[in-house]
Formats: sequence, C-alpha cells, structure tokens
Amino acid sequence: MRKSKFSESQIAVVLKEAEAGTSVADVCRQHGISSATFYQWRSKYGGMSVSDMQGLKELDTENGRLKRMYAELSLDHELLKEVLKKKF
Repeated sequence: MRKSKFSESQIAVVLKEAEAGTSVADVCRQHGISSATFYQWRSKYGGMSVSDMQGLKELDTENGRLKRMYAELSLDHELLKEVLKKKF
C-alpha cells in the first residue's frame, strides 16, 4: 500500500476545518486533495483524535505482520503434511 504524504496530524486538521463549516470543495482545494480522498479520510478517521489515528496505524501495521506470519506458518504446515503423507 502506498504511503500517504499527509501525516495523521495534517489529516486531522483537514477534517476539523470541514467540521468547522468550511465547504469540502474549499478545504480540498486549499490542501491539494481530491474530494474522494477527503471522504475516504472522513469515513476512516472521522471523530478520531491524532493519538487515535496513530494507534489505528500501529494496529494496521501489526495486523499485516501477523497475517504474513500466519501465511508462512500455514504454508509450512501444508508442506509438512505432504511430506508425512508421502513417507507412510
């Protein structure tokens, strides 16, 4: 997945500006983002503080690491099952 060029604090600022009453089009134009990006951020981070966003990012990273570990272990398990099946 591509790394965003906006930090959690910058995303929070953009979302707070829109909550304060500035139109979405103006906020997007000021920060150089598309409206689709804004609405994705709002659906993912709406109502979160910066520390919550950072925690979510850490959890996503940990989840990805655990998924990779599980995939490797399941492949090893399948290989061992095949080897044992051929031996007997």
